[in-house]
Amino acid sequence: MQGLSPTAAGVAFLARPGRPAVVARSLAELVGPRHGVVELPVRLMWSADRAFDLADPDDLLWMYENVLRESTRGDDLRRLIDGETLRRVWPLLNLPRGVRQAWESRHHCLRAA
Repeated sequence: MQGLSPTAAGVAFLARPGRPAVVARSLAELVGPRHGVVELPVRLMWSADRAFDLADPDDLLWMYENVLRESTRGDDLRRLIDGETLRRVWPLLNLPRGVRQAWESRHHCLRAA
């Protein structure tokens, strides 16, 4: 798990029972798209409709929620999430408690948001 951590301080926060949340070590490494339409891979979104228009605020939130909840790979986080956008929308995201705790314990700026 190079470049990412399932924990902030040795404590695993769960995205769902039995699976730790995956967290980027740095928000700066998150260089995903800020514009356009993004199609998520099936491993992150099982629905047939996996395309998200980032100009649509609801689509953006729904995509980020799915990626943060379902990611098991740091590459997915780096490729699909933008660090500045994540900081901006963080308070609006509907995330499992374990995912929110994992990200906020590693990235204190999100907790302040």
